[in-house]
Order: sequence, then C-alpha cells, then structure tokens
Amino acid sequence: MKRAITVITDNFSDWETALINSTCRGYYGFDIRFAAPNGDPVISSSGMFVTPQLSIEAIRLDDIDLLIICGGTAWQTKEAPDINGLVAEAYSKNIVVAGICDGTRVLAQAGVLDNCRHTSNSAENLSSVPDYRGGAHYQDVPYAVTDQRIVTAPGSAPVSFMAEILATLGIRDHNIQAYLAMHAAEHSKPV
Repeated sequence: MKRAITVITDNFSDWETALINSTCRGYYGFDIRFAAPNGDPVISSSGMFVTPQLSIEAIRLDDIDLLIICGGTAWQTKEAPDINGLVAEAYSKNIVVAGICDGTRVLAQAGVLDNCRHTSNSAENLSSVPDYRGGAHYQDVPYAVTDQRIVTAPGSAPVSFMAEILATLGIRDHNIQAYLAMHAAEHSKPV
C-alpha cells in the first residue's frame, strides 16, 4: 500500500489537494494522512475544520511514498512552519515531493527547485522566496509540471496536479484518463 502525507496549515486552500487525496484513497487504496503544525486542528480557506492525524514534527519519511505541500496564505507569513529540512530530506530519499500554489514556495525555500523544471502561481511568487535559485527552470504554464520526482502546480490546476502525481508514482491506467476527461469536460463549454 502506498502512503501519502499532505501538509496543511491554517487557511490552507482545501480544493488544491482534494482531488489527489480523494483519488489516491478512494480509487487506489492509499493510506492518506494529513499533518499540521503541532498536530493542531486547522481551518481551511473555506472554513472547513480539519483535525490532522499527526503533527508535522512526527512525520517519518521512511514510511511514505508521497509528500504533498498544500497551498495557503500561511506560507507567505512568519508563522509558516519551517519544513525546509523535511522537504529536502524527502527529495534526497527519492520520495515524490509535490507542491501546489504557495506550497511551491516551500519547495523553493528547501532548494529542491533549483535544478529542475517547475511552475507556481507566477514567477514573481517564487522570486520573492529567500535563496530561490531556480528561476532559469521556471515554466510559465497553467498546468502541473513534473521533473525529477518533483510535481509543482499553480493553485488553479488541481486536476493536472493529481494526474502528474499519479503518473510519477507509476499509476497510468484507463481510470485516470476517464477521471481527467470528466474534470476537463467543464472547460470545453464555451463561455
């Protein structure tokens, strides 16, 4: 069984990781867990109250296949948890590391985006991150980007974020294609 942990903070953007967590758990039988600072309950941007299964400090990387950093406004504040070491270690252990929206700022801060193709909400969003050196590899695209087992996406791309994570984990089947087609269908309607 594959195991995944999604890191969430107060005011996390709940829609950004809903598809990947639901698909992994419901369709592929992953053990999905959520971690927050000190293991304390958090409230999402939509007001959803979430009690995580563990604290960020209790994450044991030897037990997981996927580490997801969910976006949210906390990552641009001084109250953001410092998980740079955790992210860098996960990457060094060949764990799939994924960040969406401001979760990409965490990956940039940890230095894992310095030498791989990646995206975010905008180039400016990452350029303000201290010690970010990956600007030459930034991809200005509206969908998720994968390189070297790192998946990044703007907050507006939870569907491609899900697809890229699953592909990186080696899951490519007709169910994924059907799921992608279903979610993409809403974008084919003329505005």
